[in-house]
Amino acid sequence: MSTIETVVDLIYLLAAALFVMGLHLMNSPATARKGSQFSVVGMVLAICATLAYLIDQGGGSATGWAVLAVGFVVGSLIGLRSADKVKMTDIPQLVSIFNAVGGGAAALVALTDFVHDKNLHLATIAPTPAVATALDVLIGAVTFTGSIIAAGKLQGLISGSPIILPGSKIINSLLTIAGLGSAAFLFTGAANTNVLIILLVAALLFGVTLVLPIGGADMPVVISLLNAFTGTAVAMAGFVINSSALIIAGALVGASGTILTKLMADAMNRSIPNIMIGGFGQGDAAAAGAVTSSGNIKQVSADDAAIQLAYANKVIFVPGYGLAAAQAQRELKDLAQLLEDRNIEVIFAIHPVAGRMPGHMNVLLAEVDVPYPQLYEMEAANLEFPTADVALVIGANDVINPAARRPGNAISGMPILDVDKAKNVIVIKRSMGQGYAGIDNELYLDEKTSMFFADGKKGLAQISSAVRELVTD
Repeated sequence: MSTIETVVDLIYLLAAALFVMGLHLMNSPATARKGSQFSVVGMVLAICATLAYLIDQGGGSATGWAVLAVGFVVGSLIGLRSADKVKMTDIPQLVSIFNAVGGGAAALVALTDFVHDKNLHLATIAPTPAVATALDVLIGAVTFTGSIIAAGKLQGLISGSPIILPGSKIINSLLTIAGLGSAAFLFTGAANTNVLIILLVAALLFGVTLVLPIGGADMPVVISLLNAFTGTAVAMAGFVINSSALIIAGALVGASGTILTKLMADAMNRSIPNIMIGGFGQGDAAAAGAVTSSGNIKQVSADDAAIQLAYANKVIFVPGYGLAAAQAQRELKDLAQLLEDRNIEVIFAIHPVAGRMPGHMNVLLAEVDVPYPQLYEMEAANLEFPTADVALVIGANDVINPAARRPGNAISGMPILDVDKAKNVIVIKRSMGQGYAGIDNELYLDEKTSMFFADGKKGLAQISSAVRELVTD
């Protein structure tokens, strides 16, 4: 092994250590930024080491280097613009697109390596690379098309409702047989291009038919699972081209994505197979016109809500996806500051799936400088509700529905925030629409609950204005 190869391997090892440290630091909102910086440094080192290795080998044509340079520049510019311009509410879509790019790139690595071996007139390839190649193409292609469909659903370009194709079960069965059968054939080491093409096409189509039947509200879990797929595909690509950096990075992404998927599924009290079967989760606005069943709905004005808040001793804010969609985090922070100026204790109760991904709501609130100690995760927040004078809910639905405590409904057993245990509850919501589960929210009928029908951003601004008037009077 040459000196440059030894140095490159050491740099890869350092990059892997930085990736692990970065993931560890991302466990807490307080250290997540530093964790992201560690990971960025690790990736830059890995890229530079790879570039140095390629230069040392002296291979490649002028055209190849030109394509590599153009790809590097264009990709960097797209990444910088995406990071700068994308809204926080659109981060799940961006993650899904990145999943598609990662899975697709990994599959292309395997395809290119396979074609290269064919050009060397090899009738067979070694068993280990053959398995890695087949798995890389299979997983990468499924991730590519599945992630594109998921991003389209979240962006509203594709209906958030489950889309069931005619004869979908037969289609999926045939695609599964074709994909697994061709992969098994390649496992033997046979370098057959036609079989690889069958595997690629079957995997690409299966990615579409896999995600289309899943409702928009379940897309965050699907994206997390596809993220795990991306990591696995990248690891397989590392085995194909014998790159320790890709193997380590891919394994980390695959493992962390799998853990995140399990945590999200647990937060919804649903199994991952149940989610992937589809047909549940009609999208965030699927039932916007639904009206809660019989009961006395108590409505309040901004002035009424302001009075309850301004004269409370302790207020708990419960932000949901409606807050994120309305981009009302700044207005929520302003209202919290007004109450704190009156020596009112304020905390924020965060459900694991309050946004569209775990940590999404934490990031939104950190973006407007809400102190980390005020962000209470579900278990800690539930201990605080009985002592709260007012719980103000902004755009949350199923994650606060007491029906989850009873068997026999769509959200039975799902962990929820115990908002109904607060002394008084105010819900800011645009309508009496149901959540993704499609059932009525019993909290809205509770005698201690008051409904303030408004867009999250405008509603919070109106309440803040009313609180200011109380302060100046």
